[in-house]
Amino acid sequence: ELAEELGVSRVPFREALPYLEADGFITSQSRRGAIVTELTLRDAQELFDVRLGVEVHAASLAARRVANGASPAAVREAMARAERALADGEAGPIAESNAELHETIVALAGNSLLIAMMRSVFGRNRWIFRMTSNRDPVVACAEHRELCEAIFAGDADFAAATAYAHIERGRKPTLETLKEVLPPG
Repeated sequence: ELAEELGVSRVPFREALPYLEADGFITSQSRRGAIVTELTLRDAQELFDVRLGVEVHAASLAARRVANGASPAAVREAMARAERALADGEAGPIAESNAELHETIVALAGNSLLIAMMRSVFGRNRWIFRMTSNRDPVVACAEHRELCEAIFAGDADFAAATAYAHIERGRKPTLETLKEVLPPG
């Protein structure tokens, strides 16, 4: 029914279900299909905790790789897209470009296991970024610029500290916004 409603073939729809389940967006129930997972405030809090561990480390690794000669071009491009989205002023593209920037920094870290582990975090991040697009995008963009500059300079410690501060600064306003729309969990 959903494939028909969305105007897509059943095969790609069925193939997408395991990915959606792995990313935590649906829960399969034998003989009953799948149900959409309800995001809770606790899920959002846990997401921030995971991001503090993994994204901070990824920023440090990305800066180390740049210091050792890796090209930061993809991160520069992602930052430029985020700045263009900010200039256009539309919440959806801003949220999307911010999520993309975080993902590009993790990719620059060059750790395939870390990248694979982050896949479900990325999906949840995008979900939350869209739900909380009221966070001041100018402030977030300035924080992103500072983080990117630390990575471009190859300063692993400053990149890690900046990533930590950025994630923590976003925690409180995000959770305050989500408190209005999500169950506690």
